[in-house]
Amino acid sequence: MKPTSRPIDESAAANISKRIRELGDWRGETLAHVRQLIHDADPEIQEEWKWAKPASPGTPVFSHAGIVCTGESYKQVVKLTFARGASIKDPKKLFNSSLEGNVRRAIDIREGEKINETAFKQLIRAAVEANSAARAQRAAKKGKHGSQGSAYKRSSAA
Repeated sequence: MKPTSRPIDESAAANISKRIRELGDWRGETLAHVRQLIHDADPEIQEEWKWAKPASPGTPVFSHAGIVCTGESYKQVVKLTFARGASIKDPKKLFNSSLEGNVRRAIDIREGEKINETAFKQLIRAAVEANSAARAQRAAKKGKHGSQGSAYKRSSAA
């Protein structure tokens, strides 16, 4: 049986902290700042470290009821990709990258740029709400179909 909540993944938090230290420049400072804003917006955010491969050390992931956003660092930008960004209202127009997709949206932060902290925290909370709504919808569908499926299995087994 799956646990309903995960313990804090200390190794993921350590990997994210390590990445911030290794960057050692404005990108590390920016990633540390948005990490704090994410936790300020939702204290129940879980930190994860995903997609590690020999060619890539991995990606910081912030989750609550599913992936909220990733925090990637590139030479010119720190990119925060929101897994369900296309379905989230963005009245302050923080999303400035990956705008053509049907699912994701991203915020690219360049050196010297400041993020609207209030609007960013609202996006984080909206992403958590979108994840929770999608999870509830899946559970409702599963429950609806699951009861029919089990009745079918019982009758076909007889």
